[in-house]
Amino acid sequence: MSFHIVCDSCTDLTKEDFAKGCYTWVPLTLIVDGEEIMDDETFDQASFLKKVAESRKEVRSACPAPEKYMEAYDQADDIYVVTLSAELSGSYNSAVLGKNLYEEENGKKNIYVFNSRGASTTQLLIARKIYEYASAGMKFEEVVEKVEAYISTQRTYFVLETLEVLRKNGRLSSLTATLAGALNIKPVMEGTRDGVIQKLTQARGMKKALSRMVESIVKEGRDLSRRILAIAHCNCPQRAEFVKNLIEKNLDVGEIVIIETKGVSTLYACDGGIILSY
Repeated sequence: MSFHIVCDSCTDLTKEDFAKGCYTWVPLTLIVDGEEIMDDETFDQASFLKKVAESRKEVRSACPAPEKYMEAYDQADDIYVVTLSAELSGSYNSAVLGKNLYEEENGKKNIYVFNSRGASTTQLLIARKIYEYASAGMKFEEVVEKVEAYISTQRTYFVLETLEVLRKNGRLSSLTATLAGALNIKPVMEGTRDGVIQKLTQARGMKKALSRMVESIVKEGRDLSRRILAIAHCNCPQRAEFVKNLIEKNLDVGEIVIIETKGVSTLYACDGGIILSY
């Protein structure tokens, strides 16, 4: 049986992933001051970050239409779909609706939509886990079961250079963002197992905040010797290396990969942000 992995564009797939020939990216739309920017191969990170920095209005994303997902469901016998957390975006519901519409027109098919309960690096690791299992010849139902079990164990943390984007899209009050900026306070955020975002701790200055993030991972006390840990950075490779070095000094991790954020994850990480998942 052939398989294909369909991901919304917050999944930070790399060129190496796409080279495998089994991934399709379904783009979200980024909206800055009413201008719509497609999160596809035309995305220009530098231009986008400049627009966000200059914006004084709402900055947000819009999920793909169900029809966009439908178009991707024809590509193989077994279709696996990875989306942003259903609690953060309408992308999951759109993918499910696309599945229902596809099956109304074409009959039942092996299509399963995974709610990542996260974003960016979380989605990347899920997509790669699907590939690992499916390419090994596992049956559709077994892949779904194993990947859902994997998702239930995932953890995601992030530290932002600025809280302005969260303020602009209504996820944070202006007062909180202003005070944090004035005092150089960097919150360490985590994605909960329910798929929502909450503040874990905070520190004054980026290096201290990144160190706090790693301390939180160490305190969790999990065995990561057989896991892959992914670090995504937005225009700050040195910070990603700093985090990687801290982790290597304090934890035994199976593999650490560093990637650069793309469209939607760039929107939320903003210039200088770090996202980490395992």
